[in-house]
Amino acid sequence: MNNFKHIGKDFIPHDVVAKVTGTAKYAEDFRADGMVFCRLLTSPMPHARVKNIDAAAALKMEGVLGMLTADDIPAGPPGFAPSLAKEPMYVGEPILAVAALSEQAAEDAIAAIKIDYEPLPFTHDPLESLFPGGKDARGDGFNIGTLAGLPPGKIKWAAADFARVKQGEQLPMGKPAEEWNFGDVEAEFKKCKVVYEEPFVTASLAHHSMEPRSAMAYWQNGKCFVHASLQSQSFALPPLAQMLGLKPEEVVLIAEYCGGGFGSKGSAYPCMVIPAYMSKKIGKPVMMRISRAEEYYLGSARNAFQGNIKVGFDASGKLLAADVYVVQDSGAHISFWDYRAFGDALALVYQPNAMRWRGLPVFTNAPTRTAQRGPGQNQLACIMEPLVDRAARELKLDRVAIRQKNNPVNGSAGSPGPDGKRTVVPSAYLRDALDKGKAKFNWAERMKRSGQKNGPRVTGIGVGQAFHPSGFAGFDGLLCLKPDGKLYIHTGVGNLGTFSHSGTSRIAAEVLKIEWDNCVIERGDSRKNLPWNIGQFGSNTSYTMTRTNYVAAQDMLVKLKEIAAQDLGGKPDDYDVDGSKVFAKSGKSMTYADAAKRAIALGGKFDGHELPKDINPMTQASATALAGTGLIGVAKDNLPWTGQPSAFAACFIEIELDTETGMHRIVDLVSVADCGTVIHPMGLATQIKGGAVQGIGMATLERLVFDPQNGLPANVGLHQQKPPSYLDLPTEMFTDAVDKPDPSNPVGAKGIGEPLMGASASALLCAISDAMGGHVFNRTPVLPDMIVNHFAGRPQPRKPLSINTQ
Repeated sequence: MNNFKHIGKDFIPHDVVAKVTGTAKYAEDFRADGMVFCRLLTSPMPHARVKNIDAAAALKMEGVLGMLTADDIPAGPPGFAPSLAKEPMYVGEPILAVAALSEQAAEDAIAAIKIDYEPLPFTHDPLESLFPGGKDARGDGFNIGTLAGLPPGKIKWAAADFARVKQGEQLPMGKPAEEWNFGDVEAEFKKCKVVYEEPFVTASLAHHSMEPRSAMAYWQNGKCFVHASLQSQSFALPPLAQMLGLKPEEVVLIAEYCGGGFGSKGSAYPCMVIPAYMSKKIGKPVMMRISRAEEYYLGSARNAFQGNIKVGFDASGKLLAADVYVVQDSGAHISFWDYRAFGDALALVYQPNAMRWRGLPVFTNAPTRTAQRGPGQNQLACIMEPLVDRAARELKLDRVAIRQKNNPVNGSAGSPGPDGKRTVVPSAYLRDALDKGKAKFNWAERMKRSGQKNGPRVTGIGVGQAFHPSGFAGFDGLLCLKPDGKLYIHTGVGNLGTFSHSGTSRIAAEVLKIEWDNCVIERGDSRKNLPWNIGQFGSNTSYTMTRTNYVAAQDMLVKLKEIAAQDLGGKPDDYDVDGSKVFAKSGKSMTYADAAKRAIALGGKFDGHELPKDINPMTQASATALAGTGLIGVAKDNLPWTGQPSAFAACFIEIELDTETGMHRIVDLVSVADCGTVIHPMGLATQIKGGAVQGIGMATLERLVFDPQNGLPANVGLHQQKPPSYLDLPTEMFTDAVDKPDPSNPVGAKGIGEPLMGASASALLCAISDAMGGHVFNRTPVLPDMIVNHFAGRPQPRKPLSINTQ
């Protein structure tokens, strides 16, 4: 047990009642006087040019108020997805929007619009685009590019690169867009007892956010008001303003609740500005509700991979060398850098003596891709973990032991950064997570059941592990202690479902020793004077926001003591706080409420009229708006940064695999998190379980499929691209945490959300492999037909590098 008052203790987040009673208001629940609706006309083709739009008849229809096209919205940077497209590059990309008094009227008008399309070449295979003279996904000449560090460009491999390999079975490995290495890779491979070299494919899968990305907007008193579905708050405001051609202070963003994002709603996205531009054009508030089918197209998806991996182990199980080439299927527009994270994760989690990584992101005619829970790291876990099991089997080693032999420890180095130096991690307790999971799962006894048969059913035992970076620094904290004695914690954290807006705020209450019932969290609306905070993505919130709330609370604590010393005598160091008053050993004291009143009277730095010079302009504006209302605690996180905070997770799974149907049943699942100091045990347990469920979908169910002849998607709904249901889960899932503090965080916290998915996905794949006698597919998802074909001795219907297949 820790000695904290709030940290590590369960509590009921303030928004839970609204969620369970149905009073929580999501974007499409809002209404405004005179509000109308808009609907989208989307592309029926994978790649086309819009030559002409005939909307004359549609615009004359009853109830129709206006139309918005690409000409009405400024274009973004090259390669980035537009809000509305003149050259749609995937089926479902929005071309225009129609506003009307009702959604039905808008749909009727859209049906009456006639568009003249010029079909253009399309591709759903990155290797086709890399082939000399091969079809490209875009008409602007670009076939590669990513979000940061690699602007849109063009790379074509030589025909000789393709001629050297078996088509569809081996990766050509032509010129990469990026590469790095450390150590002597070839020399280390020569020392290896076993070496494996395999092609691999990881499928793209939709984010499947429960709440579609509906939005409502209107203009009032020179400001644009936007109700949106976002997993971030403050971080999303500047890019949203930029999309609207406004200053951040000219936009009011309301995003109090979010029905899931998983990375796809981490910041402003193109379609959310359509209602704002339509509202400006027709002079009325506009609601745009996105359907489930439209969410499949607009909600983005995980990047897919085609790749080649070569790894070598010595007789003790130590990974000596790794050589990886990753070709990323990036969809039609600029996407996230999963392909880089694949290499970063391998370098850190498995600690090879030498490693080379090469990669490039290629555009295809598929919906926009973006970060999805563990982008790149979780794909790596799905490919690497079964190969670790393969080595353990061949070297006759325990599968947990071989992982622990290669695991990082505190201070271990990962991949090289831009300066060539390998990044270090302040803490890594993955070995401890494996030990905890091993004990809770009863590993030794379970392994006795490995391979046991009961008719056509075979028992498989699996263990998996995964990693993700888990924190940033340099953001701001903002608090206000008011004359009512309550602490108002202003947080720019979004509400992505993990309660981190409340969990990280408790650090301020911890420092000031104040009762949680005397705390008020201000969030979800930019009018509530919110500070500049990081977006809620990348497992970073727990680490980043505990630091910001800590420095703001420390600033307030110093000021409380200074006020007491001025009024009651002595020095600030003579004073302490107990959660309701600031007091001296001599017995003199002042209540928090009285201190807040004195701060207003004193002015200056105490009540927010004088502010630190290094805080962000957003925080400066928010603190200025609060000036004179109480005692202000405000600071930028300038705490020491000693390396990249990193989250780890381990998962253990037992399954029964039916060799006749290819179906499996998960008997038991245990998942353990290395998340530093646990902030909110109940919230963590829910996170762990949710991540495990999503990993099950990634490993064995979900994928994007396209018809290679006409480019049409084959699975656009929840049934066709099925996420796991209760029927796919064990009766009970067991969770635990290492609960050892990260030394670079003032309370020891770090994030955890992403690797939980990769750990369960890889554990399930390893369990399936175990039940199949060690066979490794080197592909996700592993589907029943693949298993049946293997046991029947039939060839698989897809080649090893086939992508976007059924």
